[in-house]
Amino acid sequence: MTLPLLHTSPQTIARLGGALYLAIIVFGAFSEGFVMSKLLVAGDATATARNILASPGLWQCAVVLNVLLVLCAVPLQWIEYLLLRPVNHRLVLLALVLNLVSLSVESVSKVFMLLVLPTLENTQYVQTLGTQQVALLGHLLLKAHGVAFNVALLFFGLTCLVNGYLIFKSGYLPKVLGVGMQAAGASYLVSCLAALFAPALAKVLLPALLLLPFIGELSLCLWLLIKGVNMANWPTRAAQPLQQSAVPVLTGAE
Repeated sequence: MTLPLLHTSPQTIARLGGALYLAIIVFGAFSEGFVMSKLLVAGDATATARNILASPGLWQCAVVLNVLLVLCAVPLQWIEYLLLRPVNHRLVLLALVLNLVSLSVESVSKVFMLLVLPTLENTQYVQTLGTQQVALLGHLLLKAHGVAFNVALLFFGLTCLVNGYLIFKSGYLPKVLGVGMQAAGASYLVSCLAALFAPALAKVLLPALLLLPFIGELSLCLWLLIKGVNMANWPTRAAQPLQQSAVPVLTGAE
């Protein structure tokens, strides 16, 4: 039995992928960009705990969006596999594996986020440890989330490098999108390595260095959503793997 998605028009699949990618960008921008910058105070665990406890609804909204982000990324990586498989089957499998590792580690990072508010609100913890110690526990959970998230982005950066190459070579997606995704991947690698091993350097590089991933990923997202794939070039590319492998690929036009 084959999945219906394998026999869906590539244009439909591309636009579904664009919609999922847009949701991921919006969810991430709100939760990591707006909420985190508003509630988290660098180097001050007590102030951070106070801000989160003062706005539990806003914090929970950010956590929910972070979880939904990962859920949206699962079907998106399958769509990317379907769309890029005609270019190079082995490389697209490599991208799929790298993305799976990235999502696995990122899922763990969301567990730490889920534990922050319950920890800060736990009256037993406060009575036993004191307010400052509980704030430090919350801060430790946030640090663990940050470390896991940066490790996840390292693997995602590698995914972007591979996918960028495949997009560049595809012939049915603009080369500039491939270049943009490779620039995004390189930026993720540099910024996350700096955040993990050279925090002082990371403060200098961020957030300016993350502008490239934003531009590269948003450009790919909007192109897939609005334009899709070039159907004049798709059939020739899509037919080649069919002669080399029994695994089905997308066929047909919208």
